[in-house]
Amino acid sequence: MCLIFLFSMVSLLKDFVESEFFLIDGDSLFITCVSNVNFKKGQTLHFFYIVEQFLHDFIQKEAKFVIVFFKDAENMYFSYPELQALRMILIQHLEHNTDVTIHTEFSNCLSPEWEIFLQQCYPYFLIVSERGITPCQTDFLNIFIIHALQKKISIVQPSGIESDVLRIYGYCASSCYSHRLIYRLIIQRLQTGHSLFRFVFKKFFLLQIHQTLSLLQNLWPEGADIRSVVCSISCSVTLKLYKKMLHKAEDCENLNICTENHNTQDLKKPPTLKEAADLCRMLCLTVVLLQRLPLFQRAKSRIITHVWDSTLSPFLRTLKKCEFFILKQLEARNNWNVNFTGLPDLTDNILWKNIAYYYEIEYRLNLELGDTLMQECLKLWNTVLLLSGDGDLGGLIPLRTTSRPFLTQKQTSPGGMCIIMYVFCFFLSDDPAVLSLSKKREFDELTHWHSARPLSDDFERTRCSSDAKSKDAKGRWEIQKLHHFYHVFGKSLIGSNRSVRIKTNAEKFIEENQKRQLAKLEKREEERWNNLSLYIEKEIKESPKSGIKRLEDFLQICPVKSVRFTAEMVGMDACFKLWMEYCLKTEAESRDISIIINLMKRIHIIHEKYSELLQNTHRQKLAKYLRYIGFDNLAHSLYPQVAQSATEKDISKYSVHMGAARFQLTYMGPYLFREERSDPDPRVQHFIPDTWQRELLDVVDNNESAVIVAPTSSGKTYASYYCMEKILREGNEGVVVYVAPTKALVNQVVGTVCNLFTKALPKGLVVCGTFTRDYRHDALNCQILVTVPQCLEILLLSPHNQKWVKRMRYVIFDEVHCLGGEIGAEVWEHLLVMIRCPFLALSATISNPEHLTEWLVLIKRYWQHVESTMENSGSSQNALKASKKQQRKRIEKSSHIVRLVWYKERYNDLEKYVCSLKDNDFLIEHYHPCAALTVNHIEKYGIPLDLGFSPRESILLYDAMVHVWPEWPRMQELEPEEFSCFKNKVVIMRADAKKYEEELKKEVIHWTQLDRTKVLKDKWFNLIWQIIWAFQTLMKILRRLRGTRQCYKLHSLLRRGIGYHHGSMEYEERQVVEMLFRLKHIKMSGRAGRRGEDLIGNVFFYDIPLPKIQRLLKSNVPKLKGQFPLSISLVLRLMLLVAKANDKEDAKAKALSVLQHSLMSFKRPKIECMLKFYFIYSLQFLVTEGYLNEECVPIGYAGLVSHLHYHEPANFVLVSLLVKGLFHKLCIPISIDGRKTFSEDVMETLVVVLANLFGRRYLPPCVENFKKKFSLSKVTLDDLPKDFAAVVEEHNNRMQGNFGSFLLTISKLADMRKEYQLPLSEIDFSGKECEDSELVSHLMPGAESRTAVSPFACLSNITDQDLFDINVAMLQTINLNVKNIPLLCLNKYDKTGRKCPLNAYALNFYKHGSLLALTLDNWLNMGDAFNLIRDFALVIQISLSELCDDEDDNVVLAFKQLSEAFKTKLWKKRRY
Repeated sequence: MCLIFLFSMVSLLKDFVESEFFLIDGDSLFITCVSNVNFKKGQTLHFFYIVEQFLHDFIQKEAKFVIVFFKDAENMYFSYPELQALRMILIQHLEHNTDVTIHTEFSNCLSPEWEIFLQQCYPYFLIVSERGITPCQTDFLNIFIIHALQKKISIVQPSGIESDVLRIYGYCASSCYSHRLIYRLIIQRLQTGHSLFRFVFKKFFLLQIHQTLSLLQNLWPEGADIRSVVCSISCSVTLKLYKKMLHKAEDCENLNICTENHNTQDLKKPPTLKEAADLCRMLCLTVVLLQRLPLFQRAKSRIITHVWDSTLSPFLRTLKKCEFFILKQLEARNNWNVNFTGLPDLTDNILWKNIAYYYEIEYRLNLELGDTLMQECLKLWNTVLLLSGDGDLGGLIPLRTTSRPFLTQKQTSPGGMCIIMYVFCFFLSDDPAVLSLSKKREFDELTHWHSARPLSDDFERTRCSSDAKSKDAKGRWEIQKLHHFYHVFGKSLIGSNRSVRIKTNAEKFIEENQKRQLAKLEKREEERWNNLSLYIEKEIKESPKSGIKRLEDFLQICPVKSVRFTAEMVGMDACFKLWMEYCLKTEAESRDISIIINLMKRIHIIHEKYSELLQNTHRQKLAKYLRYIGFDNLAHSLYPQVAQSATEKDISKYSVHMGAARFQLTYMGPYLFREERSDPDPRVQHFIPDTWQRELLDVVDNNESAVIVAPTSSGKTYASYYCMEKILREGNEGVVVYVAPTKALVNQVVGTVCNLFTKALPKGLVVCGTFTRDYRHDALNCQILVTVPQCLEILLLSPHNQKWVKRMRYVIFDEVHCLGGEIGAEVWEHLLVMIRCPFLALSATISNPEHLTEWLVLIKRYWQHVESTMENSGSSQNALKASKKQQRKRIEKSSHIVRLVWYKERYNDLEKYVCSLKDNDFLIEHYHPCAALTVNHIEKYGIPLDLGFSPRESILLYDAMVHVWPEWPRMQELEPEEFSCFKNKVVIMRADAKKYEEELKKEVIHWTQLDRTKVLKDKWFNLIWQIIWAFQTLMKILRRLRGTRQCYKLHSLLRRGIGYHHGSMEYEERQVVEMLFRLKHIKMSGRAGRRGEDLIGNVFFYDIPLPKIQRLLKSNVPKLKGQFPLSISLVLRLMLLVAKANDKEDAKAKALSVLQHSLMSFKRPKIECMLKFYFIYSLQFLVTEGYLNEECVPIGYAGLVSHLHYHEPANFVLVSLLVKGLFHKLCIPISIDGRKTFSEDVMETLVVVLANLFGRRYLPPCVENFKKKFSLSKVTLDDLPKDFAAVVEEHNNRMQGNFGSFLLTISKLADMRKEYQLPLSEIDFSGKECEDSELVSHLMPGAESRTAVSPFACLSNITDQDLFDINVAMLQTINLNVKNIPLLCLNKYDKTGRKCPLNAYALNFYKHGSLLALTLDNWLNMGDAFNLIRDFALVIQISLSELCDDEDDNVVLAFKQLSEAFKTKLWKKRRY
């Protein structure tokens, strides 16, 4: 069975890891770990270390998963008894020694029970291997995969999983329609009679094991260690069975089956019974050593390369079969106390062979075993003799009674290829072409690498970019077009009435004069209302919805309170009259509840906001209306004298037949008032800020820093704009930098700023500028710079931009939780530690903001100390005097205080709905948050803090609780009309509803403690609700989509109110989606319920299974953890800053701050020490390689390396190739019309070389199986040419030599107590070293260096020499990944040793110029293909002219020709 699955490398655990529950196929986990390139066959303890490290990495990152072992899969190992036994050991170890949830009750993936399980849990993805040990198992796994995909469950390959400090990555394949078709074909095939699950195995010795196990239980009734149990029974039963087998001559021919040494050709006789007994004696000694020796001592075991003789295979296989069935039977026995702690250390094949080698080759040494070990071994062997019932096998001593060789020398292939350096035809070191590129002159960052233009030109250019006169007609038109777009885009963000003009003194004087006209304004508004009132009353009667809308529009813009009060009263009267008319109609269904909602809304507003204008006549009218609609208690509370007059008829027909409190909670939740402050803040014009928002204003006013954590759309971002306004008012020098994580957010902020602020500035200066990798406008001559983290880092680390950096007054970090993101997390960290000015760090999704704030406080204290030191230094004093004039201009000194402003409540409620198809009908059903909770989750975690209810959902919860438990003791107390906060209250506040919600939550938790059967089920909460989508005219905005890729698809969706947004879309597409979102044509859940925009947020789950919805609702926000902060390129950039900066002290302080204040090392001194060593070894490497001189001043290629820092280690390898002259050897031009040009062969080879360096996107190993599927396209990238590969190997050898010492050094920082524990089960294998045994000292001399290697890996003969090849072998507690060492591996292999080829997307695009071909053949989507090619084209634009004296150099010309070719294919042809 050959199936194609399109895999791509993705991050498996997103921010809300709790919501991303997944499954691990146990057999795939087993196959991956047992096939691990580190693992040596028979080293059980190392195997379990690999398994536990794999699982522990997920658990440490808060992943939620379960492991599934299918029953039918067990039968597939029948021909591999050692694997069958090891699989059983794995299952029982996970069950007995860990808290991992495993399932073994399912037969296979086609069983009905499995279908039910998937419906109940619905995993986010499934980790399963696409390749098994046998073809049959491969088919089994492929059926499992296709079954999952047709269920819309993504699959992940276990062998390709990688991880770093924060994330775990893997090759993932998503579901598509074709998988359903394939699944149907497979089911039809299975139904015809073909089955993959039928296996038969012999059970001839089950009875023997059962009897022997019962006998051993009688011998050791108090219990025993699992290793002693398995060893004694397996040896005794195997010896008995082997004795019978030897008596059958016909079986002897089948005994010579080769297992380890496949090259053996001479068939020998099988071992005799005595020889088999010798093997069992040595096995008993091995088990005793496992029980008595600490891992520290066993890790020093000598390396034995011998293998078991092939004639021992039948006996060894029988031993393993016995192990399997012993564990099977123990699983069914619950009346015997067996200690399963030793399960992961059941066997040690290398130790067993080591003992055999001693008694076979070195027995003449006659070494003492030791009394203790002798006694234990004697006890175990006597038990074997007793259980076997054969006294002829002899005693323990001598341990070896026969002379037959059990071991044979392993035949190894000839030694690996030795790469001899400098055997290729490199240019001589004195060749002029090479010398022109390798000068050791001092480097200074003066030019752009892409264009060779002086950096000073950029500043001059940006200073005049806003001056339309400096441009030609086309340039002026481009500027006008850009500003017009930002104006239109900004209006969609903030509306048309929110702009702020930074006023001059004259303008302020004019404003004061305007305030004197307020009296005239009041009279004018009264006249306006008198003209409108009759028309609005009439429209309310004829069309209530539009009439109420017109009334509210008037109220929103009317500035006079008395006029608004009059209008509210008129609106209330109109609603009441309309309700009476509706109630008099005969049709009961004609009542429109929205009329009462609007009536109650008017009553709430009049009662709360105009209380000082209310007179008795007004109160009497309000009470009358309340009594008519059935709220007598509220009427009496508002106006006790109200009573029914004699002339009044029966008014019950006007009642809503519902209690007042229940009505307000059910229908008026979005309109409930908050306990907001009524006192305006003079600093804010358009609304009255809450208390927590005023704290933000105080932070800005005091020039302090703050970490601001508040829910999305709660109003935290407005502090950013207040900060901008403050800096704009202070003068023309100060700069505010707004750091956004994405270019989309940059566009949004720029549009807002351009529409919000206007200011008259000197010529050459503008209010707002942008700086991203793709475009840059007024970056250095603006007062508000909106940028992305990577670009701000470039400015901060630029030695010649310090003057501009000192103008920074505030930095605003939006979405600061990107500190824990997948890409660029360390850049956010660098910015936070380098800036000296105050900052605002905004986020909605941080669960540990206190930890972040503590770290930032430490950084600010550092800068406070630096500034005080600089002020006290003599040089600084002189500098201060020299800049006295400039100091006067400074408004205020920055504060070093960092506040935490944490606001946890959403401004508006969110209600969730589930969309589904049922009988061809599209249903939208309300989904109550409690439906996501289970009894186990409530008992273990409680109710999540951010799982809130709307007032309506609180009523639904109360009704459901009453329905479940009619005798509920608190039923009357929590009845809405009787609840203390609601009783007789005309206006129920939002805070009252929250108190009611909290009481109900307490009761739900209390119920779980009383009776689990009373906890609510989903069916009471899934109440059907209907919504209507609005539709608008969009053609003007949608015209911007013309000319974009596949614009017709997005155009069609947007016309229906559906949009999508991601980083791979084109610039214009993202802009259109953002504008329509702001215009309320489309919405997203994160932005639903925006303050000032929405009354309530509605979230719709479409085509998402209920179990996943449940996990999404109850998951917690992530904790911030630091990423590894350093790289060699960063160290070089810091050295460049220190060496070339004008202000040396400031540069040194920035560099030290980056090196000392890592979030990863915060409160973790050992990691801080490790990072110091990393810095020292990085400096050593840079000096040795010639990037720094002895004074640490950058020289030579330092600029090229620092410019390509985001491509480390390819940037260092590129330099090595340049120095060796290989590019000059490759780039041999030909002359066409007297002009140098390069052939297609040269260009394609150059693309292959550069793609191996800068286009390293790996494909999964399985892609090799599908090469025949592709014809013209190039899918997998060719290897580097041999001479280039040799230089890369040389570079790697130098890097290993330098950082090998680093790894050995930091190994001393490891927590050795934890290093001797299994990562997950924490079973401890430390202990006291055995010193009284000569034999043990001989077997474990510790001759090889194993300082930096995990002691568990040492059991498989791994040494320090393997560190760079085997990542998993490193010590687990030093928090370092081999990826942090800049090696450029020529070949990458997965955990099982299969090669992962490189994607040839760059070469394929160069040859065909088609992005569509990349999507069809190179496993890329269109957006990724476009971005990858664009990035690759940007890299090859590097200018080598600064390093080369000859402008006509062949390498420079070749790079230019290749760059032009990519630009032409990408930007001009645009073929898709």
